[in-house]
Amino acid sequence: MIILGIDPGLATMGWGVLNSERGQATVIDYGVVLTPKEESLPVRLALLEEGVNKLIEKYKPDEIALEELFFNNNITTGINVAQARGVILLTCVKGCGRLYEYTPLQIKQSLTGYGRADKHQMQTMVKTFLRLDKIPRPDDAADALAVALTHSQANRLRSPFLIK
Repeated sequence: MIILGIDPGLATMGWGVLNSERGQATVIDYGVVLTPKEESLPVRLALLEEGVNKLIEKYKPDEIALEELFFNNNITTGINVAQARGVILLTCVKGCGRLYEYTPLQIKQSLTGYGRADKHQMQTMVKTFLRLDKIPRPDDAADALAVALTHSQANRLRSPFLIK
């Protein structure tokens, strides 16, 4: 199964593509979609849509996993990220149809067993689970791989219990 993991963002959207077979996940590719801050919000949202469409066309994921929105203090940044996330969700559901969402807590617990794991712990676990030589960069791409890994593990646990 091909899984596209996405870490939503307006300036930087991380993405990671995994092949998940029989409990083993391997990296196909990862990276980021960037939008220039000097562009207007509508143009940046259109760039995100274009980037997600290209990923779906290129990798043809069976399922897509996204991190749910979490922000602390800056409500303006949160609103812009929420708008970006809306465009990403819509594009994913139209392009693939099989869309799953995970909270930051679920992702951290899935990879480290601890819901308050820090960024370095998460990146180290992504590197370990995927048997990589180094931590994926940039951070947003590593975060997207973590989302895809979480979905891969959730699928592995769920599939033996599906009634056909």
